Amino acid sequence: MTTLNRSSSRAALCGVSGGVLGCLGVAAGAFGAHALRSTLAPAMMQVFETAARYQLVHALALVLTAALLERRDSQALAAAGALFFAGCALFSGSLYALSLTGSPAWGLVTPFGGACFMAGWVCLASGFAGRRGAPA
Repeated sequence: MTTLNRSSSRAALCGVSGGVLGCLGVAAGAFGAHALRSTLAPAMMQVFETAARYQLVHALALVLTAALLERRDSQALAAAGALFFAGCALFSGSLYALSLTGSPAWGLVTPFGGACFMAGWVCLASGFAGRRGAPA
């Protein structure tokens, strides 16, 4: 596979993932606001809202990563996209599960998702720093 094809396919994967996660984040937020507000305890509602908020922020980060990968291939940017996706699954997914089931075991997964988010931001910064012509 040529560099152009690999970059384009990575960009497409990040862009589609970001779009789908964004759509699902909006749906989750609406579901929480309309269907869960009267059934969840306020603390669990706050957990659910945190999951949706972080999912939406990182869906946008995936779309940004896709746009950058369209411009140039970068291992750091590809890693950022994978880490943002993993973070959404682990962080937001565990918070959704925690809020809906009340099982504190789900809270053990959440920090791994948070670590993925942070590593994704570091990789994104590294992708910017690795640009040609960037100051050392």
